[in-house]
Amino acid sequence: MIDPIEYKENFWESVDFYHYKGWTDGLPVIPPTKEMIENFLNAGGVKEGQIVFEVPERKRSVNAAKIAINAILAGCLPIYMPVIISVLEAMSDPQYNIHSSASSTGGAAPLIVINGPIRSEILINSGTNFYGPGARANASIGRAIRLILMNCLGAKPGLMDRSTQGNPGKYSLTFGENEELSPWEPLNIELGFKKEESTVTLLATEGPHNIQNHYGQSKGILDTACNTMCSLGSMSEGQSFFVFSPEHAKIISEEYKTKQAIKKYIFENSIVPESILIESGKINNNGWADEKGNVRHALTPDDIFIIVAGGEAGGHSSWIPSWSRRRNGITVTKKILSSESRLSQTSKERK
Repeated sequence: MIDPIEYKENFWESVDFYHYKGWTDGLPVIPPTKEMIENFLNAGGVKEGQIVFEVPERKRSVNAAKIAINAILAGCLPIYMPVIISVLEAMSDPQYNIHSSASSTGGAAPLIVINGPIRSEILINSGTNFYGPGARANASIGRAIRLILMNCLGAKPGLMDRSTQGNPGKYSLTFGENEELSPWEPLNIELGFKKEESTVTLLATEGPHNIQNHYGQSKGILDTACNTMCSLGSMSEGQSFFVFSPEHAKIISEEYKTKQAIKKYIFENSIVPESILIESGKINNNGWADEKGNVRHALTPDDIFIIVAGGEAGGHSSWIPSWSRRRNGITVTKKILSSESRLSQTSKERK
């Protein structure tokens, strides 16, 4: 991994050197300096040698200095460090299953949803074009995580990363929930956190599937969502996210007042006959179906997560399914700690 003294006097020589060493994701990077690394460590409330990220299957552990270096390479600001550290803590949870998702042929990418007050502090985009370019936090936080996986975990394409086709989300699939335009409680509140607490929620996923409906009412939009969910292309028992645009969310909420009502409707109506799954080659054995011979893309309604993001106008939403054919990894949420809170927590743990 990178030694911070391995940079050249000329900026572009340094960038080319890092490309030559294989430390980039194919895009230019920002060469780190010792002063920059120290600023990032202070912003995260962590010490240089402090272990933050561990993957027992790979016998790898990643210290705070390496995290700071990769965050700098990715173009992050120091204020993003608390978010990046919490993302890595979520990835360390066995339920996320970082080893399998990072090495699978399925092309999994970490979906990262940010909730709470920190959204405005780091200027994460939760509105127009939130999947696309234009917001530094959205682009660089996810990119930092990818560089850490590549440079510290060894998840490089063709080596540990065996993705058949890959996924654009491998660069970054990071955004905030548009809590202000949601007719329902935001994800962090739904999961039991306080309004003043900021969180990151992760799931290893495919890329977003578009849900286009410009003229439907509540049921029509949900039926379009169900049709998208039960397509053969992504059939599995995994968890998934519906990211409704504010326009769709407002219309849906006129009839479906709660997230639970939406989840129940989608769960009950996104069905595929097991016989079709076998005939098409999606599965090769019986045992997936319910008593009526149907298969659902979830085990329970609570496997379906509902959030709101996007611009105020436009009949477009999206569905983001699990990367796995079965249930090899589930959603993990972690609270984002300020640098002061993390330093205090570390001090208590050492005592």
